Amino acid sequence: MPPPTTVGQDAEVPDQPAVIPLTEPAEGVPPVVDTPEALAAVVEAFRSGTGPVAVDAERASGYRYGQRTYLVQLRRAGAGTALVDPVPLPDLGALSSALTGVEWVLHAASQDLPGLVEQNMRPDAVFDTELAARLLGMERVGLAAVVAEVLGLGLAKEHSAVDWSTRPLPGEWLRYAALDVEVLLELRAELGRRLEEAGKAEWARQEFEAVRTAQPAPPRVDPWRRISGLHTLRDARRVAVARELWLLRDAEARRRDLSPGRVLPDAAIVAAAAALPTSLEQLVALRPFSGKATRRKAEQWFSAVQRALGLPDAALPSVRGPRGDGPPPPRSWADRDPAAAARLTAAREVITGLAEEHAVPVENLLQPDLLRRVCWSPPHPTDAASVHEALLTGGARPWQADLVAAPLAAAFADAAAA
Repeated sequence: MPPPTTVGQDAEVPDQPAVIPLTEPAEGVPPVVDTPEALAAVVEAFRSGTGPVAVDAERASGYRYGQRTYLVQLRRAGAGTALVDPVPLPDLGALSSALTGVEWVLHAASQDLPGLVEQNMRPDAVFDTELAARLLGMERVGLAAVVAEVLGLGLAKEHSAVDWSTRPLPGEWLRYAALDVEVLLELRAELGRRLEEAGKAEWARQEFEAVRTAQPAPPRVDPWRRISGLHTLRDARRVAVARELWLLRDAEARRRDLSPGRVLPDAAIVAAAAALPTSLEQLVALRPFSGKATRRKAEQWFSAVQRALGLPDAALPSVRGPRGDGPPPPRSWADRDPAAAARLTAAREVITGLAEEHAVPVENLLQPDLLRRVCWSPPHPTDAASVHEALLTGGARPWQADLVAAPLAAAFADAAAA
């Protein structure tokens, strides 16, 4: 047996591709477009441009209420880069019309499109570089990571989580924003080529269209149940306190246009619900309520606690919350329906194997929720054609159903035989 290779003077070390940092946009940082006259000029420039258009949007998540867009960046051959401020220009429909029939290139389009729709910007076609990276089996799919791997360029992301509602926007932030769209068109070209080579171009087209045409999510039932740590509250009275505090916080956050967590952290809500304070003094003695800003509003928060404490038992919310229309948690399947549990185990093995074979993440090969639904309530008969139809009805893309229907049907048959 040859001796192990060690890294030393004579050892060969594979060359690591150098990453070239991007520090300045090719044409410099353009001025912010914040007047109707400047927007009209941008509209004409982008109407006259050629090829796809790179689009990005910046929000103020963690700072402001909701997911409003505070900057729109675009770049197109022949038009250059534009940074548009949607605060004084909330209707960008003219810009969208100038791009009719043009492919929009975005990274993680599902995050940006809802906010862009609020500005009346709706694409006719989309290329999502994040989804493309997922379908190509890349381990890291953030924009900076994909740009480094595919183009060998270093894209700094230190301003990704800043407060984009700040006005005026600092020059460094605008430079960052311009660079984000600087690379998208080149990235789209290379990822498109790789998808063609991998035989996944049609898969990508279907995924991109699903993102483009996705309908807004319906309002959540009992959105307050998303409080972090709510599961630690074991009785209805404490859950009621958490609900009242959440409702008051949400109204206050909306009124002040602040992120709810900046008005009152989830940890404070759960602490008050767990303690059930019966006096203002007991509330402010809790550590999450000891800060100056929280103490200043202590009477307001205590009023919510009092409302919950005064509710009759019949008005208390359930501890667990209403059941959705989906199957129960898989951990209970073995007791409730052993056959369904066997189908799920077999199906997961099949999907994992196919994902590895085709170098696609499991969740992109087939949505986990859809897999659970089909395993819990399979079609009858459970042949390939019936499974294929059930997957399409459940929201799978044709390429997904084509790839997994027959193996799933075989897995169901094996589980039934076992």
